[in-house]
Amino acid sequence: MTPELPIRRNTILLASTMAVFSAVVQLVAAVSSLTFVLVTGIEGLLGLGPAIFLTASALTALPAGRAMDRVGRKPVIALGFLMAACGCFLTALATQIGSAIAVIAGFALMGASGAIALLIRTAAGDMYPPERRARGISLVLFGSVFGAILGPAVFSPLFAGKDLEADALTVPWLAAGGMALVALAISWAVRPDPKVIAEQIGAATTQAPPEPPAPLREIIRRPGVIPAMVAALASFSVMVSVMNLTGYMVVNHHHHTQSDVFPIIGAHVLGMYALVLVVGTLIDRIGRSPSLALGLAVMGVSCIGLLWVDSVVGTAVLLFGLGLGWNLSFVAATAELADRTAPAERGKLLGFNDQMAALLGASLALLGGAALETLGVAALAIGATVLVTAPIAWLMRRRRQAAAEPGLA
Repeated sequence: MTPELPIRRNTILLASTMAVFSAVVQLVAAVSSLTFVLVTGIEGLLGLGPAIFLTASALTALPAGRAMDRVGRKPVIALGFLMAACGCFLTALATQIGSAIAVIAGFALMGASGAIALLIRTAAGDMYPPERRARGISLVLFGSVFGAILGPAVFSPLFAGKDLEADALTVPWLAAGGMALVALAISWAVRPDPKVIAEQIGAATTQAPPEPPAPLREIIRRPGVIPAMVAALASFSVMVSVMNLTGYMVVNHHHHTQSDVFPIIGAHVLGMYALVLVVGTLIDRIGRSPSLALGLAVMGVSCIGLLWVDSVVGTAVLLFGLGLGWNLSFVAATAELADRTAPAERGKLLGFNDQMAALLGASLALLGGAALETLGVAALAIGATVLVTAPIAWLMRRRRQAAAEPGLA
């Protein structure tokens, strides 16, 4: 790696965009279900709001990943933040005029932007060699820790003492749109493009011209890709569905105030990112497969705990654990998928992975919303636990087989 590459500067800038955008994500997680219900008046489909967000994310992820491989990471990331701002402003308009079309369009734009923001980890993986890749990804994701603090600091006061009506949501959504524009400005300062850095690192390491990118179907068949994707699908889909239904659960089932939701979501985001530097180092040390299984297990314990806990503090602790388990499995899966790809293939594979995860998350949000409304919190807790822990035994069995047959690793 040549010393002139401004890896540290780009890492700080990308981490800063994650800090700002994670605060916006907290608003989406806390009030997307409530916003949809209050604007449309349809309570029976409370999971439809998050499902719109996640479906749009799924439809965007693979095209965005392919675009990153063709034109670079920076232009696509900047476009994502612009879409986030437009989505927030449209949603704010919907809360004033009561338009279902506007709120659906706003959620769709924010979902698309969320897919692109998640692909920032592609840029993070570009800038570090394989032996330090998990830590490099962690350094960028660590910026979201500050977002965990920023979100409650900005949004909780905006809800304090307000009646839970649609027009009370206007100012928070406008503030979120402004924050997305700040993230756009920060991302535009990244240079050179992280994909350029990845190509230079690859050239310095291999001393050979790069091979043409392989088709997606061939990449998926490479050893280690499918186990990483299975873990990523389970962890991401369960995490986003539970996170997006938490606001409704806390207010309508546990009978707390809307302002109580933001400390809980803040604790969740803190769990997702606060220990990410330790997590990245741990993953590089103990390996990808054990980290995937451990992360899913921590998520399972956190989900089943929702059966018995209904206080604000207790729910915050469980959501912290959900975020921490997701962090372990997510960073490990990302590092594994990045290890198995060249720079010109990386965005495509991660985008496909995110597409599948978001589609599954959208389905779980719809099912979880219906289960929460008709059967209660127990159905959501048990269902999420089963889904997130189901792959653990298979992952560990494959690890033992890989140890015996190195070609399977």
